[in-house]
Amino acid sequence: MKLMVTGGAGFIGSEFVRMTLAEHPEDSVVVLDKLTYAGNVSNLAAYAQDPRLRLVKGDICDAETVTALAGTCDVIVNFAAESHVDRSLEAPGQFIQTDVYGVYVLMEAARSRKHERFLHVSTDEVYGDVSEGRCRETDRLQPRSPYSASKAGGEMLVGAYRASYGFPAIVTRGANTYGWFQYPEKIIPLFITNAIDNEPLPIYGDGLAVRDYILVDDHCRAIDTALRRGQVGEDYNIGAGGEIDGQTVADTILALLGKPASLKQAVADRAGHDRRYAVDSTKLRALGWTPRAPFSEGIERTVRWYVEHPEWWRRLKNGDFWAFYQRNYKPLSPGSG
Repeated sequence: MKLMVTGGAGFIGSEFVRMTLAEHPEDSVVVLDKLTYAGNVSNLAAYAQDPRLRLVKGDICDAETVTALAGTCDVIVNFAAESHVDRSLEAPGQFIQTDVYGVYVLMEAARSRKHERFLHVSTDEVYGDVSEGRCRETDRLQPRSPYSASKAGGEMLVGAYRASYGFPAIVTRGANTYGWFQYPEKIIPLFITNAIDNEPLPIYGDGLAVRDYILVDDHCRAIDTALRRGQVGEDYNIGAGGEIDGQTVADTILALLGKPASLKQAVADRAGHDRRYAVDSTKLRALGWTPRAPFSEGIERTVRWYVEHPEWWRRLKNGDFWAFYQRNYKPLSPGSG
């Protein structure tokens, strides 16, 4: 394959690029990435000199750039997205622009170049809060944050292109992903790096919101399976099948680092905070994929990586990072929770 991977310098996208080049030596990859705060050239350093990889700085909303690059490829895998719920509450318009309009630009480019396959990476958050059971691909989308609504909007556009133009799209809906090279605003790298520096671990509300955490390489193998074995026109859930709350995440990380529970800090809950996400991945597992790493193993590997790579994350926790951190996390006084 000649792949165009948008957002390929970000957390999940860069893992997918590294995996593709390692496991599919005949493939080549063009990465299109805007290189915002969450995109990082160093995430692709291991393949910087590989002739199969080309990195282009650009925006998926730029039709001229996207169309030109699409002409050099036969598959688009779209990871590019604004993806942090907390930031979406501050600036929803940015999310709509990238996660909806950007998807339109990519699909138009793929149509004009007559690509035979297009994979759109979405999220389990489009299902909204799941009080019981596990969501299947045919369940209604009920997003509750600007982020998840923008991702659902992009999916609706994909569905419309399938119906109107016979557009050859596959959609994946992944659970909360963690691992190496993840920008430290997300819960797991934030907790790890804060704990290393004996900084508080900010826990929303009572800390009992549940997520199905999946290790990044398991998630990327799932996307690769959907791309190469999945059926055009289908959606595929990606989840590890475990459910873990924020308190347990914090306790596990503190234990692995030998840090005290007193570092946990209750903060005001996120507006519209979904209590639980859970997806049924039976459909994708039928294609031969299964997650390899239980949370106990994956979190240990992840903690070790951040301990061993302080040069990667310390420079990211700069003035802008801490300015957002202070705006976003409001500590609760004792007894106010």
